Amino acid sequence: MTTPPHTAGEGAELLPVATAARTRAALRTLVRPDRGLALTGIGVLVAATVVGLLVQPLLGRIVDIVADGRPAGDLTLPVVLLIAVAAVQGVTTTLGLTRVARLGETVLARLREQFVERALNLPADRLERAGSGDLTARVTGDVARVTEAVRSALPEMARSVLAIGLTLGALALLDVRFLLAALLAVPVQLLTARWYVRRAVTLYADQRVANGAQQQQLLETIGGAVTVRGHRLEERHTERGADRSRKAVDLTMRSVNLVLGFYGRLHIAEYIGLAAVLIAGFWLVRDGAVSIGTATAAALYFHSLFGPVNAALVLLDDAQSAAAGLARLVGVTDLAEQPEPKPGEPEPAGKPEAGKPEPAGKATPGKAVPASVPRQRVASPEAAVSVHAVSHAYGPGRPVLHEVSLTLAPGEHVALVGASGAGKSTLARIVAGVQQPTAGTVTGPTAGAVTAPAGPGGPSVVLVTQEVHVFTGTLADDLRLARPDATDDDLRAALATVDALDWAAALPDGLATVVGEGGHRLDAARAQQLALARLVLADPALAVLDEATAEAGSAGARALERSAGAALTGRTALVVAHRLTQAVAADRVVVLEAGRVVESGPHEMLRDADGPYAALWRAWSGSRAAPHP
Repeated sequence: MTTPPHTAGEGAELLPVATAARTRAALRTLVRPDRGLALTGIGVLVAATVVGLLVQPLLGRIVDIVADGRPAGDLTLPVVLLIAVAAVQGVTTTLGLTRVARLGETVLARLREQFVERALNLPADRLERAGSGDLTARVTGDVARVTEAVRSALPEMARSVLAIGLTLGALALLDVRFLLAALLAVPVQLLTARWYVRRAVTLYADQRVANGAQQQQLLETIGGAVTVRGHRLEERHTERGADRSRKAVDLTMRSVNLVLGFYGRLHIAEYIGLAAVLIAGFWLVRDGAVSIGTATAAALYFHSLFGPVNAALVLLDDAQSAAAGLARLVGVTDLAEQPEPKPGEPEPAGKPEAGKPEPAGKATPGKAVPASVPRQRVASPEAAVSVHAVSHAYGPGRPVLHEVSLTLAPGEHVALVGASGAGKSTLARIVAGVQQPTAGTVTGPTAGAVTAPAGPGGPSVVLVTQEVHVFTGTLADDLRLARPDATDDDLRAALATVDALDWAAALPDGLATVVGEGGHRLDAARAQQLALARLVLADPALAVLDEATAEAGSAGARALERSAGAALTGRTALVVAHRLTQAVAADRVVVLEAGRVVESGPHEMLRDADGPYAALWRAWSGSRAAPHP
C-alpha cells in the first residue's frame, strides 16, 4: 500500500509514497527472478570472508614465534600462508562483488523499466494535479540515488555484514571472553543507529519533497517566462523560488549535521570496544589463559571490525536515502497499476457493458435533429466506438463530464465543439483510452487501448494533441516510433500523405537529418505534420485529434487541416475542433456545454437549428465567407 498523497506548493497534490512494508515487498519481487545469482554471490563472499579471517591468527602465530625466541625459519610457513590467504581472498572477493554488482544492476534495470512503463500509463489528470516537478524529481534524483546505492552501497553492505558476523564468531573461538568484551561497543552502536534512522527517514523524505517543489517552481517559471514578464510577476516568482530553495538548503544542512553527530557517536563506540578487548587480553595473558599471540589476534580481530562496522552504519545514510527514493518510485508504480474490481463493484471503464449507447446521429437531450449519414469509408466494424453514461471529475466537487453518451460508427468523423472548459479534451482522452473516467463505460478499440494493439503492426487508437514532441534523432527514427519496421519508402509515403514530403526531402540530409533538441529545428506546423505522419504509419482503427492543428497559427491552419484530413481518411475519427472549418468537414458535430452533450448532428442541420452550435458558428464566422464542406 502507499501513504496518502500530500501537497507541496500551491495546491499541488503530490504522487503517493509507498510504505516501508510495500517497498520491501516490491524489492523482493524485483529480486525474485535472480535468486540464483543472489545466493551464488553471497556464498562466494562468505567464502572470501572466512579465508580473510585466517590473517589474524597467522599474525598472532608470528607474534608467539618472536616472543618465544624461536628460529627465524619458523616464520616461513606463516608468511607463505599469509600470501596464499591474500591471493585467495582477493580472487573470491572480486568474484563475489562482481556477482552482487551484477544482481544490483539487473534489479535496477528492471526497476527503471517498470517505473517508466507505469509512469507513462498514469492518468493525465493525476499528473496534472501533482505537477511535472514531482515526477521529474523522482525520475532524476530518486532514480540517481537508488542507482548510486545499488552500485556502491549494496556490495559494500553485503561484504560488511558478512565480515561483522564471521569476525564475532572468530573472537568467540579464540575465547568467549574476548567476544563479551567486544560486545560492550554494541549498545552504543545500536543506540547510534536507532538515533540516526529515526531522524533520517523523515528528513530524507522531506528533502525529496522539497527538491520536487523546487524543480516544479523552476519549471513553471521558465516554462511561463513570457507570461511572467508580461504580468510583471518576476519578483513574486523569484521570491517563491528563493523560498523553496531555502527550504531545500535548510533540509540539506540538517542532514549534514545529522551525519556529523552519527560519526561522533561511532568513534565513542570504537574506543569502548577496543579498550575492553585490550583489558581482557591483558588479564587473560597474565593468568596464562591465552598466549600473547592469541590476545594479539583478538585485538586485531576487533580492530578489523572498525571498517565493516563503520561502513555498515555509515551506509545507513545511503540506505535510508535510497529507501526514501525507492519508496517514491514504488508509489508511482503502484499508482499506475489497475486493480481488479472487487466483488459487487462495477467493471472499470473500457469494459463492455449491457445496454445500448446512443446510436450515431441520435439527438441528445435538449435538441432534436435529424441523424447524419456518414460518408462511405473503408473501415472495419471493430472501429466503432460507444461511450455510455461517462462522467468524470478532477477531484471532489470538480465535475467535468456528466453522463455523456456518444457513438462513432465505423469510418465516421465526429467533431467535438464547445467553449473552453466544456470538457472536450477530457472526453477525447477518455475515448483515446489514456484516461479512465470516474463512471461509465467505453467500448470499441478504446478499451485497453494503452496496451492492446489492434493487430500485428500498430495500436488500436492513436491520440494526437497540440502538444507535439519532436524526439532527438534522425527524422526517420522519429517517424519509426510509430512503426519500427517501416521502410524508407513507407516513411516517404506517410509524409506525402500529409503533404510533408517536400520539406522533408529538402532537409540537409533528408530522412537522415537530425531533428529535435540540438538538431534541425522544426516549426510548430511541421512538428504537427510529423505527428500526423506517425499516425498514418501506426494506421490505427480510431484516431483522436485534440486541437492538433491549433499550433499552426492562422497562416498554416488550412494546410494543416488538409494534412489532418488526409491522415484520417479510411479510419474512425474524433476531432476536438480548434476551428469550426473542422466541424464543417466532419460527418457529425457534437456540441458540449458544461460537460454535457447539448447537440448532435451534421453541420448544416445544427447551423440552421438556431441552437448553441448556430450561435458558435455566427460568432466564429463573423465576416468570414462561410466555407463549404
